[in-house]
Amino acid sequence: MSKRDYYDVLGVSKSAAADEIKKAYRKMAIKYHPDKNPGDKAAEDKFKEAAEAYEVLSSPEKKQRYDQFGHAGVGSSASGGYGGGNMNMDDIFSNFGDIFGGHNPFESFFGGGQQRGGRRVAKGSNLRIKVKLTLEEIAHGAEKKIKVNKLVVCKTCDGTGAKDQSSVSTCGTCGGSGQVRRVTNTILGQMQTASTCPTCNGSGQQITAKCNVCHGDGVVRGEETITINIPAGVSEGMQLSMSGKGNAAPNGGIPGDLIILIEETPHETLKREGNNIVYDLHLSFVDAALGLSIEVPTIDGKAKIKIEPGTQSGKLLRLKGKGLPEVNSYHRGDEIIHINIWTPKALSSEERNVLEKLRESPNFKPQPGKNDKSFFERMKEYFE
Repeated sequence: MSKRDYYDVLGVSKSAAADEIKKAYRKMAIKYHPDKNPGDKAAEDKFKEAAEAYEVLSSPEKKQRYDQFGHAGVGSSASGGYGGGNMNMDDIFSNFGDIFGGHNPFESFFGGGQQRGGRRVAKGSNLRIKVKLTLEEIAHGAEKKIKVNKLVVCKTCDGTGAKDQSSVSTCGTCGGSGQVRRVTNTILGQMQTASTCPTCNGSGQQITAKCNVCHGDGVVRGEETITINIPAGVSEGMQLSMSGKGNAAPNGGIPGDLIILIEETPHETLKREGNNIVYDLHLSFVDAALGLSIEVPTIDGKAKIKIEPGTQSGKLLRLKGKGLPEVNSYHRGDEIIHINIWTPKALSSEERNVLEKLRESPNFKPQPGKNDKSFFERMKEYFE
């Protein structure tokens, strides 16, 4: 099932300002919050859909990529699990501090959301890496194994931060819930509010003796080999995201994400223009005059083309479907072959005599047409 347009999800236009986008998300978050709609799967799906849309449109960088490439620009679940569609409820609730000015109203009025067990869960930081791809890899997609230096879960304590199991105890202040509740008398009656426990910072646990390796953090510096499946058709500057592959979070929290920045390695002979490929073919004026069959390089190997007799310099030939694919699409661009007539700089006396005789022939006199188009005009027609 295809995703809905993020602007339609929040009910805003593409020209909406950041404040308008935030206001629209706040309205939907309140309306479809799970604690206000217990057991309503449709409301929960709309709640997650709105959070995913806001996660993209609230970021200038992600919004720009989305406006340019659509859902493909911010990730594809069909290509290794990228994108906002992998947000869980903890990711979504972490946005409320920004939406409601540093205060999550659902912690006060709904007890923090039972789906999270009432405990505050930390999230690890995101990591950014660059991946270089050749045109061939971009054309067919690629699998890359990358060694990433990052924070990983401490194996000694399994991420608890404690020296041993006996060093972990239930927080005496909140009783393990991660929250403290207060009852306040108001003119409307008694009102119960909840806030993060100041003793355990929402974890619900206290550590009496810290792990000797991670010193209580639950994470250590390490290296992990990550397999990245990159879809065909990506372009320079595009970013992909792998959920949960960033830095590990302390005390068994949610790991951050891995952001992959795409870089293109220049090809020796082929140039990229959008999804089209351009190749400069150099011919001698003899071959151009007589015509011939010749092989040219493509992304998929060699292709044989026919040069018609009398071919002029600047002529453009097209190999349909020999360009690059669009992301998550079956459509491919073309390869454009630009004919260049090569003129020798050094001639033997015999060659010079032959050319001197040909110089006087009417067929060797320039005969430009009145409606000849420039190279840039022809290129513009192809790429439009």
